[in-house]
Amino acid sequence: QVQLVESGGASVQAGGSLTLSCTASGYTLRNYFMAWFRQAPGKEREGVASISSDGRMNYADSVKGRFTISQGSGRNTLYLQMSNLIPEDTATYFCAASRSAYGYPTLTRATYDYWGQGTQVTVSS
Repeated sequence: QVQLVESGGASVQAGGSLTLSCTASGYTLRNYFMAWFRQAPGKEREGVASISSDGRMNYADSVKGRFTISQGSGRNTLYLQMSNLIPEDTATYFCAASRSAYGYPTLTRATYDYWGQGTQVTVSS
């Protein structure tokens, strides 16, 4: 049973930084994608950043140059370093993982099989 638990959400001012963490358990696949999605009130859930098991990364245009996705050395922790935050980054952020995936990691919601419960990020101006 794969479980994903996010942490690190907070309220910050515009221009600030925040790092989100996702701890995965029951996850022993060799080839996979992991990703961060976000969902603002009244909006669709959107992909923010993803990473493949071989280290390739993909970012939404809206966060390129500001957000960095990474994995811990044991590959059971996923991070999202966020800097230069803007009010439009306000959302619930979700960690996601795929069962088996190859190639360039996608930001397509349908790719991902497992989801965390989310952590709230609020950016005030």
